[in-house]
Amino acid sequence: MEAQKYLNQYGIKSTKARQGIVKVLCQANAPLNFDQILASMEIRIDKATFYRNMALFESKAMVNKFESDERKWYYELMPSDHAHFICESCHSVQCVDMPLPPSVDGKQVTSAILKGRCEKCGEKL
Repeated sequence: MEAQKYLNQYGIKSTKARQGIVKVLCQANAPLNFDQILASMEIRIDKATFYRNMALFESKAMVNKFESDERKWYYELMPSDHAHFICESCHSVQCVDMPLPPSVDGKQVTSAILKGRCEKCGEKL
């Protein structure tokens, strides 16, 4: 989906920075962190602008955010409830298509984090 239309869908005013962030997230096939998103953008923005926009996107339920083992925040457009796999060796992050329970002990589940070794690192054993 075009970045402009995506922003309009969530009632967010379009700016070049917002369009750039959304364009990168639309093209991503896995969650991305700050450095990965900025490296893929066609324009340059500062850290404060990035995090201000991500906070806005979160408040509109447009993005999902979670923290990895290396204390980095990862972002993805809010597609559906699903799990993430974090490799304990190379720290890569991947989406995992698996059913999640709707709730656990009365708490709504929207994401889960699985840890282990990815296929690439598992072959090194």
